[in-house]
Amino acid sequence: MKKLIVFTVIMLFSAFAKAQCSMCRAVIESGGDNITAEGINSGITYLMVFPYILVGGIIYFVYRSTRNPENNEN
Repeated sequence: MKKLIVFTVIMLFSAFAKAQCSMCRAVIESGGDNITAEGINSGITYLMVFPYILVGGIIYFVYRSTRNPENNEN
């Protein structure tokens, strides 16, 4: 249960990460529009989170299915 709480906290705080590819950053900085830069930054972070959620969900279901002995049919 503690691992699930830690995972959830990490996923929630990753939304505050400021990540941009170098090409996107160069284009935005040359334009000088700070609102557009923050919008693109938020979009990149939004798209970055979903693969981690999917992989985490798959790992959780595999872990749960191997942990319950009544679900294993031998």
